[in-house]
Amino acid sequence: MNLRLMAALGAALMAGPALAAGGAEILKSQCVSCHAVEKPANTSFERLWERKGPDLYYAGSKFNKAWLEKWLQNPERIRPAGELYSRHVKGSDKEDVVDESTMTPHVKLSKADAEAVAAELMKLAAPEGMVEKGAFKGEKVSMSMGAMFFNKLRGCAACHSAKAGTGGASGPELYTAGERLQSDYIYSYIKNPQKIDPHVWMPTLNLAEPDLQRLTGYILQLSASEGK
Repeated sequence: MNLRLMAALGAALMAGPALAAGGAEILKSQCVSCHAVEKPANTSFERLWERKGPDLYYAGSKFNKAWLEKWLQNPERIRPAGELYSRHVKGSDKEDVVDESTMTPHVKLSKADAEAVAAELMKLAAPEGMVEKGAFKGEKVSMSMGAMFFNKLRGCAACHSAKAGTGGASGPELYTAGERLQSDYIYSYIKNPQKIDPHVWMPTLNLAEPDLQRLTGYILQLSASEGK
C-alpha cells in the first residue's frame, strides 16, 4: 500500500467518528439559537416576548423521553400559532387565522440524532422546587366532568385545544399532553405557571387541590381518548 493511500485511509478513520455528533453537540449547534438549555439570567417579560422557542433547561422534568425521540424525528406543531400568538396571526372577517408564511418548520433529526438529543435533554432537571415531585396522585377522572371543568368552569379551551380542530390557538394543544409531558410537570404548571415560566400570560387559577388533581388527570387522559 502506498503512502498516499495510507494517509487517505487514516484521515477517513479519524474523520468518521466526528460525523456522528453527540446530543450535546447537536443541542449546541442546532437548538440554542431558539431554546435556552441553561437557566437564563434574564427572566424579564421582554426576554419572554422575544424568545423563539420554549426554554429547555428543565426538559428532563417536563418531557417524556419516548415522545421526544419520536417528535424530533417528525416534528408536529404543538402551538397552532407558534411560540408567540400575536406574531403569527392575521385578522379576517370572522376570526384571527394563523399566517403560515410566518411559521418556521422545526428541524428534523435522524433516529440516532433524535435519541442522542433526547438523552441529553433528559439530563436537564428542573431547579429545586420548580416541579413538585409526586404531586399528582394518579387517580382516574371522569372525562365528561373533566371536559366540563376544562371547557366551561375554568375556560381552558379559550387558549388550548383538547381535541384537534377545537379550542383556542394561543396556547399549546393538550390532546397529546399525556404522551408528551410528565404528570408532575402538568400539575405544577397548572398550579403556578409563573413559577416555571416567569411572566407567561397563562393565569394562576388558584385551584383547590381536588381540582388540580382533576384537571391534571383529565389532560393526561386526553391522549388515550384522542381519536376515539
